[in-house]
Amino acid sequence: MTILENAAELLGKVREQVPLVHNITNYVTVNDCANALLAIGGSPIMADDIAEAADITAISSALVLNMGTLNARTIQSMLEAGKKANELGIPVVFDPVGAGASALRNETAERILSQVKIAVLRGNLSEISFAAGLEVSPKGVDSSEADSNNDAAVVGRRAAEKYHCVAAVTGAVDVITDGKRVVRISNGHRMLSRVTGTGCMTSAITGAFAAAASREEHPDYLAAAAGSVASMGMAGELAYKKAGKTGTGSFHIAVIDALSCLDTEKMKEMGRFEEE
Repeated sequence: MTILENAAELLGKVREQVPLVHNITNYVTVNDCANALLAIGGSPIMADDIAEAADITAISSALVLNMGTLNARTIQSMLEAGKKANELGIPVVFDPVGAGASALRNETAERILSQVKIAVLRGNLSEISFAAGLEVSPKGVDSSEADSNNDAAVVGRRAAEKYHCVAAVTGAVDVITDGKRVVRISNGHRMLSRVTGTGCMTSAITGAFAAAASREEHPDYLAAAAGSVASMGMAGELAYKKAGKTGTGSFHIAVIDALSCLDTEKMKEMGRFEEE
């Protein structure tokens, strides 16, 4: 079975299983993440208080940690939730938003990566470059032009090998690797970069795909990451056709609509995957 076929099958399983995905995410995009998860077939829950973060993780099928609006209150919640997920064999998706941009973000990313076993590490080239131990020149929470010279496949492999996880480097062409296999995905539309939260939404739905993969005898988190990244790319393409010329607000809603209409066959038909 190809990675595309496996990813498409996982989408079908997400819709069948409706996995509960716990997100400790940023307040700029939390509503979008919840709606994206509902659209792809998952069930979202957002609980970031230290008093319940671990308990909510314990009843969930996946955990997504996102540093978008990082604050001291939620750092410990992320760590406690991550450790509980590891204890129970629940897959963890980590989105190190803005890693490299500040001392707090750098320290927090390093703490999470050293104390929590990650299944999927998803970010832009600057963020994954930082996680891989490279010097970076981030531009806020966006990837910088200075880091564009880094080879995404090399960076992804280095991060995947360092943390024994799948690294998903999203950009004009997405690169997903487990350190050995590499898949490049060419789905997407440039308008996605003009809507806040599409990266966060991608990480959120990665939690749903990872949850479905975790129920298999041999979980394929590479296929899970590829499926979620491709889903957002395909949603961007479909949304542009429907509402792109109307404006970014209509496009934003059309992305959620498109995610809700994706299915196994549509993914197989639209997927532009190049496997190495």
